[in-house]
Amino acid sequence: MSPGHPSLSLDPLSDVHQLLTFQFMVSALAAGTIVAVLAATAGWYMVLRRQSFAGHTLSVMAFPGAAGAALAGLPTALGYYLAGGAAALAIGAGKRAGAAHNRETAAIGTIQTAGLAAGFLFLSLSHAVLAGPETLLFGSILGITHDQVLVLLAVAVATLAILALTARPLLLASIDPEVASARGIPVAALDVLFLLILGIVVAATSQITGALLVFALLVAPPASAQLVTLRPFLGLALSAVFALLIVWLGLAIAYFSVYPPGFCTTTIAFCCYVLVRSARALSRSRR
Repeated sequence: MSPGHPSLSLDPLSDVHQLLTFQFMVSALAAGTIVAVLAATAGWYMVLRRQSFAGHTLSVMAFPGAAGAALAGLPTALGYYLAGGAAALAIGAGKRAGAAHNRETAAIGTIQTAGLAAGFLFLSLSHAVLAGPETLLFGSILGITHDQVLVLLAVAVATLAILALTARPLLLASIDPEVASARGIPVAALDVLFLLILGIVVAATSQITGALLVFALLVAPPASAQLVTLRPFLGLALSAVFALLIVWLGLAIAYFSVYPPGFCTTTIAFCCYVLVRSARALSRSRR
C-alpha cells in the first residue's frame, strides 16, 4: 500500500468518514445512488418485458452518441441522450413493422451493428476522443462534478415520475398485451414510450458506468429481484436495494483498493445474481 493511500480499519465509522472526506467521492456516491435507483426501476420493467437485447443495444448506442458529440464539438452528455432517443425510436419503428419476434430481433441487431460502426468511425476521426476512449466505454464516475449530479437528479426525477404515472398500464401491457389492448390501453404507444424511457435511463447511467458496463445496473439487480419475488412493488423496491448495495460496495472497494470502480461494480452485480439464483435453487431442492 502506497503512503497516503486510504486503508480499511476496524472502525466502520472511520471508514465512512474517509469515504466522505473528498468531494469527488461525495459526488460519485450521489451520482451512483441516483443512477442505481433509476436503472433498477427501468430495468425491472425491461427484464419483465424480455427486452434485455433492446436494452443492450441502447447501451451500445451510448458509445457512438458520445463519440459523435465530441467530434462535433458538442457536450458528450447531449450525445448520450440524442443517440439513446434515436435508437429507441428506431427500435420502436422496427417492432411495429414486424410483429414476429425474429424480425424484431433482427432489426435490433442491425441497429446495434450500425451504431458500433458509426462509433468506431467517429472515434477514428476525433483526436480528442482518442486520448481517452476508455472513458466512453467504462465511465468516469470518480470524475463526476456537482453540476452533473444535479442534471442527473433532474433527469431521474422526471423519468421516475413518468414511470410512476404509467406504472399500472405499463405493467399490464408487459404481462399480457392482448388483455391490455382489449381494455383500451394503447399498447403500441406504451411500447415506444418505454423504449424512450429506457434510452434516457441508459444515457444517464452510461455517463457513470460507461457504454459497456451500464448493463450491470440495468439487468443484474432487477433479474435478482424477480428471482426473489414476482410482486411488482416489492420487486421494484428490492431491485433498487440490490442496485444501491452494488454501487455503494463497488465504490467503497474501489476507493480502498487499486481496482477500478467499473470492475468492482460489475463483479459485485454478477456475484449478487449468482448468490440469489443459487439460494433459490437450494431452496427448491430442499422442498
